Amino acid sequence: MKLNIFNSADEVLTSLAEYFVKTANESIAAGGRFTVALSGGSSPKKLYELLASTSYADQVNWEKVYFFFGDERNVPQDHKDSNYLMAKKALFDPLMISPANVFPVDTTFEPAEAAAKYWQMITAFFDEDEPSFDLVLLGLGDNSHTASLFPHTPVLHDTKPDVKEVWLEDQQVWRITLNAPLINEAKYIAFLVYGEGKAIAVHHILEDAEDIEEYPAQLIDSITGETAWFLDEAAAAGLEEQE
Repeated sequence: MKLNIFNSADEVLTSLAEYFVKTANESIAAGGRFTVALSGGSSPKKLYELLASTSYADQVNWEKVYFFFGDERNVPQDHKDSNYLMAKKALFDPLMISPANVFPVDTTFEPAEAAAKYWQMITAFFDEDEPSFDLVLLGLGDNSHTASLFPHTPVLHDTKPDVKEVWLEDQQVWRITLNAPLINEAKYIAFLVYGEGKAIAVHHILEDAEDIEEYPAQLIDSITGETAWFLDEAAAAGLEEQE
């Protein structure tokens, strides 16, 4: 695990954008393509807008980038809460990404079927290889969830890579998520976390004793690659060790 701590949120976003570009170009040079699973939320939106800006848009061969989603809300793709719609507006449309390079969750199906079909789509894309994304981007919720791995949900106990539907009792909503074993197969995993509101959760994940039921993001650590955290000083304020 690698900690990257910066003075401000803007520095966090810039550093992660550079990390994205570097990882993409290395992957394309090595294998001819770059596969990335995107995160939803307001923080990643700022990252995507930065990547689509004039500062970074010309630094990646976007025709060789293939976009998946770490999780999705069980809403239509044109719904305001859709992770796909957010990424489309912030990243895909500005960069004129071909729809053939984007793999959204098909939320027209019931949640369990949508999850199963997304897993089938992923395995078909990777063909005979074990599914392994080049990069998975993640955020961190105040309750220590990441992707849609929420406290006290059955998906936390999965042992094999898969995509699962998750029912959130308190919100009365379904979500679809990559499970931890699938995320951990990625070559690179990057957490984007900033703001003082995240400091307690960051401490729980990185320094508290293991308790995956309470702190699901503790499940995440790349098996063979690198897990990097991109934090501002406010989010890292609760850490005893900042190296």
